Amino acid sequence: MTDWSRLHHAYGTAEDVPGLLDAVGPGTENPGWDELWSRLCHQGTVYSASYAALPALTEMARQWSAVDRRAPLYLAASIVASTDQPYGDEDPQVIYAPQISDLTQLTEEALQDPGLADDPTNYVDLLGTLLSFQGVEIWGEQLNGLNDEEYEVPCPSCSAENFIAFGKYGFFSTTDSMYMEPSTTARQVPLRPQAPAAMEGLAQRLHSRALADGHPDIARKLTYVFGNAQCAECDAIFSVEEAIVARWG
Repeated sequence: MTDWSRLHHAYGTAEDVPGLLDAVGPGTENPGWDELWSRLCHQGTVYSASYAALPALTEMARQWSAVDRRAPLYLAASIVASTDQPYGDEDPQVIYAPQISDLTQLTEEALQDPGLADDPTNYVDLLGTLLSFQGVEIWGEQLNGLNDEEYEVPCPSCSAENFIAFGKYGFFSTTDSMYMEPSTTARQVPLRPQAPAAMEGLAQRLHSRALADGHPDIARKLTYVFGNAQCAECDAIFSVEEAIVARWG
């Protein structure tokens, strides 16, 4: 049995965690999740109590419906994906490997929910969650840029901050953070998407899955995320994927 008094979270002793876990309910809107997030994954940092909560989060996800289990899956994935971990004598990802394996399968099941056909935001969040459990570094956390339809990355040549936009405002790179305003006069350079046939590795896997799962718009966005951009400041051509990895790697 876990001795929570010997563990800690963002605000001190973790003795309150069992009560919070018992009190939280299904659905991401339940206020109890905010309490757990602030303690167990505060601004991306995890603590000794964070991994200790994985068995309870796994059990919730197992018992709840595909829709209701999203909340424990999202929190568990952020804990697992954190690079600021409380390593001691043993790697927590090894200790909790059975739970992470179960969470991977439970996420796969959640991705089969028919309701996701009309819910691309949660589809992307769940796909990123799956990548976190699979150990895919960076993209588990950063795939949500597909929902934002934007990544902010530095040009590898001149370091100018470029906003890579691929959505309702167009498909371009620009150095203007207010590019969505109609009055903007900042330079916008068209992006260079990757041809689906030329995709390999993770890019190919994500693109093929998005199409198979009935999300052609997400598949199209992925061609830009794994394509090239031209710096709106110095005109250097660079890989959007590599710039994302460099920033958050």
